Amino acid sequence: MAAERMNDSILTSVKKMLGLSEEYDAFDLDIITHINSVFTILTQIGVGPDNGFMIEDKTPVWTDFIQDSGICQLVKSYMVLKVRLLFDPPMSSAVLECYKTQVNEYEWRLKTMAENQEVTEDGNSNSDRIRCVPFSPRN
Repeated sequence: MAAERMNDSILTSVKKMLGLSEEYDAFDLDIITHINSVFTILTQIGVGPDNGFMIEDKTPVWTDFIQDSGICQLVKSYMVLKVRLLFDPPMSSAVLECYKTQVNEYEWRLKTMAENQEVTEDGNSNSDRIRCVPFSPRN
């Protein structure tokens, strides 16, 4: 089951978590733009392929971006919250603050994981901690 979720389309799974059906494509361009913005942020904090990652349609799956299923779940949660804040921010200021706090925590955890991946306490590389694949645009 977890392996199946890792192979879910990035766009489709984000849309589902936003409450949109896969077939409803009126906002796909907006959502794809926001997803790509979040991938840029993830690259800047050290998560994902060194040369970045982006999607253009529903073809790319989560394993195209990251191989580690545990970290991928955190990336998915972060992605959805960030996209929700960009695409459909809540009207309630309390909910908005809650989302922002959660996003900040996810960013901190992802950045910490990425830093720990690069160099361990003994100074050795721990490159198998977060496995990323190189960017390869799909035709």
